[in-house]
Amino acid sequence: MIRGLHAMFYTSEPEALRAFFRDKLGFKAHDVGDGWLLFDLPEADLGCHPASADDGAPTGTPSISFYCDDIEQTMATLQGKGVEFTEPVADHGYGLVTHFKAPGGFTIQLYQPRYTKV
Repeated sequence: MIRGLHAMFYTSEPEALRAFFRDKLGFKAHDVGDGWLLFDLPEADLGCHPASADDGAPTGTPSISFYCDDIEQTMATLQGKGVEFTEPVADHGYGLVTHFKAPGGFTIQLYQPRYTKV
């Protein structure tokens, strides 16, 4: 039945954001026509979190984040490619968390999970 997740970033700078994902984050992409790139991401998971001001967002709010095995190493690699991080790494319980800027006014979470994927 369902075999994957398709996520969207709506942006005023689509070409710049596509180049950022391809060149800075290293995501492989294929052109589906007229320069529209679809990125083939390595894996995904989906969580459902409580909604409240204390838990981070009101109900009806989607969130997209990226995770890695070693946050310090990943940050160093991305900073070497010019990616700007907005804060130092913080322990959020479920993982070590930071955020980085992307074209079009996005701030995206990057984290190193403390949970084990099966």
